[in-house]
Amino acid sequence: QVQLVESGGGLVQPGGSLTLSCAASGFTLDYYTIGWFRQAPGKKREGVLCITRSGSKTYYGDSAKGRFTISIDNVKNMVYLQMNNLRPEDTAEYYCATDLSAQPPYCSLFDYWGQGTQVTVSS
Repeated sequence: QVQLVESGGGLVQPGGSLTLSCAASGFTLDYYTIGWFRQAPGKKREGVLCITRSGSKTYYGDSAKGRFTISIDNVKNMVYLQMNNLRPEDTAEYYCATDLSAQPPYCSLFDYWGQGTQVTVSS
């Protein structure tokens, strides 16, 4: 019954901003690790940003630093990926995921995944 549903994707011009949403059901996400991932055509899935229950944020790479941020709305049981200054190379299918084991290592192993939402950055 655990479910993650992403939304908010679409077409945006380079330099634009977009906020993705991940609605969680079947669990209270603020107690677990939540991560955002993306997969571009022909490439492997890569991690973007992760947040633990303690609020610790982890960037999987340097690309999103200074441009992307993650946040959680505990009331709505949703997590967001706020993206700014988007680049064409950000084009990918974006996924949210969670690790319900609540055990370390955090931001490494994820049990449940959403279906993804497409983000296309193009002029």
